[in-house]
Amino acid sequence: MPNSATAKRPASDGAAALAAFAGELADLARPIVRSYFRTPVGVEWKADASPVTAADRAVERALREAIAARFPDHGVLGEEEAAVGIDRPVVWVVDPIDGTKSFMTGLPLFGTLIAAVVDGRPEVGVIDAPALGDRWVGIAGAGARFNGVPCRTSAAARLGEARLYATSPDMFTAEESAAFAALADKVALRRFGGDCYAYGLLASGHVDLVVEADLKPYDFMALVPVVEGAGGVITDWRGAPLTIGSGGQVVAAANAALHAAALQELAPAAG
Repeated sequence: MPNSATAKRPASDGAAALAAFAGELADLARPIVRSYFRTPVGVEWKADASPVTAADRAVERALREAIAARFPDHGVLGEEEAAVGIDRPVVWVVDPIDGTKSFMTGLPLFGTLIAAVVDGRPEVGVIDAPALGDRWVGIAGAGARFNGVPCRTSAAARLGEARLYATSPDMFTAEESAAFAALADKVALRRFGGDCYAYGLLASGHVDLVVEADLKPYDFMALVPVVEGAGGVITDWRGAPLTIGSGGQVVAAANAALHAAALQELAPAAG
């Protein structure tokens, strides 16, 4: 019997309209990001030692202004500015540039993440890769698409055939690193890098597992409708659904069998 993290949910009323607007937001962000990419943009370091650029701030400001103009009664949670109305029925969760370190070093595997969270559940998710022109869109109950074409996760159900990704080994604590290493020892292939792009590759069947930690809601909320819409499973390391209040541990898998196997290996470090 499927658990709450994997059970299918019907598309909500208005989800298509939210998805259309999310696409407009991604269209708005893309040229702004491109105008800064591979230029001598200044970098500042925040208190948590993460970088921020003028591009991050410009994109988030544009997204917030567009949301306020279209849906003034909706909340917004983003990386660079204070949250507004996150207790409202609809909250937009945005990351202007997921993968700022990739962006600032000229690597095109970064993205803009946009999620519409309705009554606490991510209903719409967009992973847009501005430098590459790629876009994944997921709508709860209505599937996922890559560049407008339906996409599907792989059928790999055993760890021994799985292709595993994580953005960086630096994101793990010592305990998490040991659990990740135990999992990595059992898979067919382990790679680092990719940021949000790796989750899109999972939705398209090219990657089978993505395991990460130390993430924030704006890093993962948009991923949920994309991964689930493509047939995958995405939860925290305990197997609980991801919400705005979730911790930073995230595991995405191509299917329920692979997800269960990954959880077993990660259990010793699950928060």
